[in-house]
Amino acid sequence: MKAVLDHVGIAVSDLQAALAFFKDVLGLHVERSEEVASQRVRATFLDTGLSTLEMLESTAADSPIAKFVDQRGPGMHHVALRVENIGAALAHLRSRGVRLIDEQPRPGAEGALVAFIHPSASHGVLVELKQPAAKVELFTTATRHVLGDLELITLSDGFIGLDGGAMFGIVPRMLWEKRLPPDDSNRVPLGMRPLIVRNGRTTMIIDAGCGDKMDAKSAAIFRLDRRYHLDHALAEAGLAAEDIDLVVASHLHFDHVGGFTAVRQDGSVVPRFPNANYIAHRGEWEDATHPHERNRASYLQENFVPLKDAGVLTLVDDEAEVMPGVRYRRSGGHTPNHQVLMIESGGKTAVFTADMYPTSAHVPDPWVMGYDLLPVETLAFKRAFAREAIEREYLLFFEHDPSMAAGYLREKDGKRFVERLI
Repeated sequence: MKAVLDHVGIAVSDLQAALAFFKDVLGLHVERSEEVASQRVRATFLDTGLSTLEMLESTAADSPIAKFVDQRGPGMHHVALRVENIGAALAHLRSRGVRLIDEQPRPGAEGALVAFIHPSASHGVLVELKQPAAKVELFTTATRHVLGDLELITLSDGFIGLDGGAMFGIVPRMLWEKRLPPDDSNRVPLGMRPLIVRNGRTTMIIDAGCGDKMDAKSAAIFRLDRRYHLDHALAEAGLAAEDIDLVVASHLHFDHVGGFTAVRQDGSVVPRFPNANYIAHRGEWEDATHPHERNRASYLQENFVPLKDAGVLTLVDDEAEVMPGVRYRRSGGHTPNHQVLMIESGGKTAVFTADMYPTSAHVPDPWVMGYDLLPVETLAFKRAFAREAIEREYLLFFEHDPSMAAGYLREKDGKRFVERLI
């Protein structure tokens, strides 16, 4: 059996007070926070460089953490050791006569499998064994591709976790979890990948991720991870916000245009790219500024209304050319006026697929998001578009794929797949 230190768990009675010390005084970075429903606990992880501190706050009066704090007060709760195969580790411990709290693994934070060794067997220390969940290889690197006379640079604004069932609609979990393994709260990891298009005169960015305005509660719900975000990606590409001339929205959902605006120190919300004009589809703007119960949570007004107030917003219609060689193409489905961006130069075509193909896993026609307002419309567009993309060798950019930025749609023996380029 081989085990390495994964984290140290600390039970707290007041998470905010604990963070005031560990984060504000010691300067540790909060990586993420999530609620583990099965244990009735909220876990907040702080990066220490070589390992992690896990702050554990009870969410129910009768939870194990609540009882621990009531009996002993806040303090160190357990030491977690990471193992490759938790089943084999438990079998090894049983063969050595080690007393266990958990004879079988159970779900833990981050989708891991965990089991605890009884403190009487480990010299008074509660020891957790942890087998991490199968991980998707996350990809953030700013990467260039030349398309005719255009330079394309794929960027990253970090990662977000959305419900796997909502992301894959009617597709059974036993199928989609093979492509995107979910965590303990059924969230799958998704990238946020804006795209730079440059022609020597104009530098355009398509979408801009969720930005930095999300409150702590929402960030925890969506498991937001922006340790590497758009500012880092722009810098890696040799750019800054001031270098952007044109900002284009595929649609106006918060995870695509949250980065269009920023909050000043005085609390005012202003355009994030100070030298840019912004473009959105006219019909999408009408839907976003007049939301209903089904779409209101996705259309956050502070992400786009300040653009109009600042006089930097231009509204256009279907098939509008937003830049020489780049035009809107209505896919609908996800929203009634959802757009993909057709990018054409030198006889070649790239497509920013936005939420029509949010990830490479969504290329089968029926794999349509539950979030789509008009799923049958999405299905019809995908059916026609897929044949076109295969025959014409379109390079597809996947905005939400956590590990692939772009690739070519292929078909073999009646099955579609993506040949990765970036």
